[in-house]
Amino acid sequence: MRTSFGEWATRKRIAKRLDTLIYDNRVTIAITFPLVGVGLMLSSQQGLIPEWLAFNPYLMVIAVTIMALPLIGGLLPLTDRRLLAGLGILVLFTWAIEITGVQTGYPYGEFQYERELGPMLFGLVPFFLPVFYFPILLNSYLLTLLALGPDSSFLSRYLLTLALVITMDLILDPGAVALDFWGWFDGGLYYDVPVQNYLGWVISGSVAVFLLTVSLDHEAVFDRLRECEYFLDDLISFGIFWGLVNAYFLNMIPFLLAVFLLAALFRVEWFDFAGLGAKATGGALGK
Repeated sequence: MRTSFGEWATRKRIAKRLDTLIYDNRVTIAITFPLVGVGLMLSSQQGLIPEWLAFNPYLMVIAVTIMALPLIGGLLPLTDRRLLAGLGILVLFTWAIEITGVQTGYPYGEFQYERELGPMLFGLVPFFLPVFYFPILLNSYLLTLLALGPDSSFLSRYLLTLALVITMDLILDPGAVALDFWGWFDGGLYYDVPVQNYLGWVISGSVAVFLLTVSLDHEAVFDRLRECEYFLDDLISFGIFWGLVNAYFLNMIPFLLAVFLLAALFRVEWFDFAGLGAKATGGALGK
């Protein structure tokens, strides 16, 4: 079904307002929020702030959502029924694979959530889990498309996106374990994370990346990347937050991987670090 003129006009107005909001607050969203978040998480860990504020799950969900605004604003003009259907299936898949993991130990190994990250679905997994998971998928896909360009093959985009998803989890899980968000019963060789977890991410990530890739028009996404300066700002937030958390706990491999992700943005000249907002020139976005 085609989008009616009224729906298109309404979506365009919302997208324009969101664009303005994000452009006017880029530094706050991409840098200040993750820096404040690091301070709150580490203060919570050390018992330095009031109990009601320490690891407040609703505050975390709100913060992650705000940091994901660049992704939301970037995707909004591209939203159609195919993308909405794909994201809906991804939500169900994310819940299903996580519940399976908690209940059976497969595919990630035997683990459990140590903190309630908001309301828990069936008392097992966070209801807002997709809010935490989707940015990993989308950032990986966007960085892949930026690096390979719009003429790349489906297979190359698929494989690089999957590799970046796993790389981001190599950063995320050690920091999350150190903050006692979740943990494995038998620990593991990689900062108390078992190898099975990453084998599980290969399995679940393969499905999730496929669903995301077939839900998006890669040429339209690439065009949006060219015109939208803030589209990948959430990746900056991710690198800053988890990079600093891992640095604090002396998890040096995850820290260096976070630095690598941020350096990859420099490599494709996505943003001018000194100005954070200058249009990219050269590289994959060269005009």
